[in-house]
Amino acid sequence: MTNPNPEQEPVTGEVGEAAVEDFAAASAADVLSEDSLADAISAELAERTSDLQRLTAEYANYRRRVERDRKATIDNAKATVVSELLGVLDDLDRARAHGDLEGPLKAVADKLATALQKQGLEEFGSAGDPFDPTLHEAVQHEGSGHDPVIGMVMRKGYRFGDRVLRHALVGVTDRTEDLNGSAASETTNADPDAAGTE
Repeated sequence: MTNPNPEQEPVTGEVGEAAVEDFAAASAADVLSEDSLADAISAELAERTSDLQRLTAEYANYRRRVERDRKATIDNAKATVVSELLGVLDDLDRARAHGDLEGPLKAVADKLATALQKQGLEEFGSAGDPFDPTLHEAVQHEGSGHDPVIGMVMRKGYRFGDRVLRHALVGVTDRTEDLNGSAASETTNADPDAAGTE
């Protein structure tokens, strides 16, 4: 075989070695670019994971906030309705105190009170309870003010959950020792034979 183009040199061993070196350099560059590509993909994956975690946390917070607001709205609506019924409860209590609450009306009154208590209505302010100015409104006070207790309840107070719907209207007195109880105990301890000799 003859070389048809005398200007072109035949392929020699030197040219082949140069091609192998170029290929090796290109392969090394490809390996480096594959590592940088893997690093870029890992960084992007970490960024997307972080975004997803942040969105998941924001959604969970949103759900909790909406549930809390929904519950607060329901509680406010219940408290508003119950507040309107406090006058009815007062009228029923006055009728009960005067002995006018008998028969079927008594059953209805009891059912109404039970239904309101199931919804969360609590009454407070009984005679003998310690006076608490955050719950009770004192309109009368007898004594020096040392260790005040409720002496007379003029109007019951009502609470719905943690919310005070109406303060109790009370008369306040000082806590007194049970004089009758202490006098009775002194009599029994004084002379047990004196009672039997009379």
